[in-house]
This record gives sequence, structure tokens and C-alpha cells, in this order.
Amino acid sequence: MVATQRVEDRPEKGSAEMPFLDHLEELRMRLIWVGAAVLVATIIGFYVITEFNVIGLLKAPIEPLIPEGRLLFTSPTEPMTVTLKLSFVFGIIMAAPIIVYHTWAFLSPALFEHEKKLVVPAVLGGFALFLIGVAMAYFLVLPLGLIFLLGFQTQALSPIITIGEYLKFATRLILAFGLIFQLPLVSVLLAVLGLITADTLRKFRRHAIVGVALLSAILTPADVGTMLMMMGPMILLYEFSILLVALVGRRRKPVDSAA
Repeated sequence: MVATQRVEDRPEKGSAEMPFLDHLEELRMRLIWVGAAVLVATIIGFYVITEFNVIGLLKAPIEPLIPEGRLLFTSPTEPMTVTLKLSFVFGIIMAAPIIVYHTWAFLSPALFEHEKKLVVPAVLGGFALFLIGVAMAYFLVLPLGLIFLLGFQTQALSPIITIGEYLKFATRLILAFGLIFQLPLVSVLLAVLGLITADTLRKFRRHAIVGVALLSAILTPADVGTMLMMMGPMILLYEFSILLVALVGRRRKPVDSAA
């Protein structure tokens, strides 16, 4: 009787269960909407990048460090290829709200009411954290990393840097920082769903530090300075995530005991 009462006291889910084939059909339609949104946003991104000198903005950190401030290209198709790749990245970022909406609409019937209330704060918080990570990479980590890398062995070597290689390097670093700043948000969502606890994060702290070091080595160029500039924020974000998850755990206890 007690177990039955607890199940009945839980918040009801959004809708009745759908047949498996209906789920597949809904997933297919939502993927079509997401793909169309990314395509339209990519076309808009192409216009923005060509008309508003976005490449010049991305080039600004390296401009003082290369001859005449100009990046080179070695293939007739490289400028177009670079522009298309940037347009696609721009399209993914612009279409992110639509991607989040359709992901949420697909998963929401399986969530409880207290879980649904987290969606808007989570999206806003994730967007703010992403911008903080991007800003840190663009204004701090990227310029300092370039100064170190391009100042190494300058007595014997001269840089010949192509636009394709530089933008691949810069966008990877900037997006990596934007994504790693989502760690507190992901941790809180997993804690709310009951998948992790603060004790779990504390228990695996040493493993996390090793993982952070490996991830930083992969995502950053091969210099210790830039690697440490990524490791430092990631470790701080991990510790901050422990505090947030602990707060979530304290709020969950009264709910669980009441159930």
C-alpha cells in the first residue's frame, strides 16, 4: 500500500504513452524541422559572414602577429570553402533555439512537472555560460596562445599561415570553451533527474582532473600555457558543479521524504 501510494503521489507525466512507430514518426518530423532550420540559418549565416566581415573579426587576434596582418590561401577554392564552413557553424548556433525546442517537445511527455519547470532556466543559463566561455576564449586564451606559439623559434622560422588552418584552430578553441562552460548546467540537470549526487562527483574528483587534463591537451594547441588556461576554468567549473549539485540534493531530500 505504501509503495502504491508513493507512485500515485508522484506528478503525472504529460501525455499517454504513444506506440513505438508513432514515436519514430514524430522523431522523423522533428529531425526534418531541425534540418530545415539549420539549412535556413546557414544561408543567413553565409550572408552575414560575407557582408559583415566576420572573418575579419575572427582574424583580429592574429593580425598583429603576422606579416602585413594578412592570412594566405593555397587553393582557389579555399576562401569559398572557409566561408561555407563558417556559415554552417553560424547556422548551428542560430538554429540552437529551434533544436532545443524540438528536443524538448519530443522528450517532455516523459518528464514530470517539476522537471519541465527547469527547461527555460536551463536554456537561458546554458546560453549565458556559452557566451562566457566564448568571450574568455576570444579575448584571453586565443591571443595569449597565439603570442606564445608564433613567438617560438622566430630566429630560424617565419610563419606562413593560411586562412583555413587558422580558422580551424580558432573556431575549435572558441567552441570548445563555449561547450566546456556547460558543465555546471549539465551537472545540475543530471542531479535533478537523480542520476548523480555531490558525493559521486567528490568521489571521482581525481579521475575528473585526469580527464580534464587529457581533454585540454586534445582541444588546445600543443603548448602548456593554453592547456593550463583551459584546465583551470574546467577544474573550477567542476568544483562549482559539486556545490550546485549539493544544493539540488538538499532540495530533493524534503521532496523524497514527503513522498
